[in-house]
Amino acid sequence: MKHYYKLLIALSLIFAAVIAAVIYSAYRFPSGSGTDSNPVIKLNDIVYDSKEHWDDLSSLDKDKYGVDFVILDNNSNVRFDSRAGGGEPVTVEKAVKARYPYQYILTDSRVLGSVIILDDNLNPYRALRTGLIVGFAAMVFVFIAGALIYGAYVRRNIVKPFEKMQNFAGKIAEGKLDEPLLIEQNNMFGSFTESFDIMREELNASRRREIELQKKEKELVASLSHDLKTPITGIKLTAELLKATHPDINDKLDNIYKKADEIDVLVTDLFASTLDDLGEFRVNCREESSKVIADIISRYDDKGLVRPSDIPGVIINTDTKRLSQVIGNIIYNSYKYANTPIDVSYDVSEGFLEMRIADHGPGVPEDELPLITNKFYRGKSDKIKAEDGNGLGLYIASMLMAKMNGELIPSNDGGFCVTLLIPLA
Repeated sequence: MKHYYKLLIALSLIFAAVIAAVIYSAYRFPSGSGTDSNPVIKLNDIVYDSKEHWDDLSSLDKDKYGVDFVILDNNSNVRFDSRAGGGEPVTVEKAVKARYPYQYILTDSRVLGSVIILDDNLNPYRALRTGLIVGFAAMVFVFIAGALIYGAYVRRNIVKPFEKMQNFAGKIAEGKLDEPLLIEQNNMFGSFTESFDIMREELNASRRREIELQKKEKELVASLSHDLKTPITGIKLTAELLKATHPDINDKLDNIYKKADEIDVLVTDLFASTLDDLGEFRVNCREESSKVIADIISRYDDKGLVRPSDIPGVIINTDTKRLSQVIGNIIYNSYKYANTPIDVSYDVSEGFLEMRIADHGPGVPEDELPLITNKFYRGKSDKIKAEDGNGLGLYIASMLMAKMNGELIPSNDGGFCVTLLIPLA
């Protein structure tokens, strides 16, 4: 700020100097030249000397009077012209129109001629006007120069630092916390700039701690999900063994197996989702016969509700384990929310095997179709809310299809329909 005050003082001194020059000009230029600035006195002197030297006007000392003049006879002929080389002819009539001072030369009540001073008596005012114009122009120049200097000062020391802070705040809002805010010398916002950069460093450190914490949490979830798979598998195997040896409690054992299977699906989806968040989820695609799809369907069609059509004999490029997880999630959801027959049809087009899995349930509201593949999203209907769920099934299926260079497309076609685009080899 001290530089700003120095600039104001310098501009004030320059402005005062210009004002003083204008005042000096106003008093200096009107003073005129010669011994007397009054044109009437000069005119009387010229008339008197002309009358004395009428016969020989060349003897007049034209430098004595300090003005240009012309002496005419009674016939308007020029008897004497003080201008070097003469000039434009002058008459009394022209003098009257031009407001030149003039006077007749009289002797014994007789008019010898006339004297015309080639000065309209406005030269002092012209000089004053010229001085004022020059002074005003100088003032305008000083004002413009001062405005430009001040504008440059403001832009350099206020506007540009503020713009940098504004851009820096925008980068922070976007999460770009690695780029520091440089502190320039003589920055008016120096303390604010330093505070902003300290804030950036603290936010960056906080974000790193948060990311590290989230990573540890996800690693813990992934580890627990993986560890839960073993006891769940044991429960399912035990239930199957008991069913073979105790047929009288098959209903209860079926319920145990069903609940264990639901937990198995939940843990599998949670494990896959956590690995995806950690960037550790991998798929291993290879060439497979399309007939593996029939084996996958039969493995998950526990209720025998799936009505498959013939599968085209093609070679697909997929990860069988992950494709099994996709189809299993879709059939499981259909059992859970529709519990109707499931029609499976196929078509081959544009480098994909299209697999359509459609039930005959109520379908999904059109406004929810773009959302059902979002993580943890569950529908708003009462039937969906009444069922246990986590909103991961279709999310995992869509994510797996994308990783296998395919696509999952949900739609309504008499019921809920999922189209899987499985890449051909």
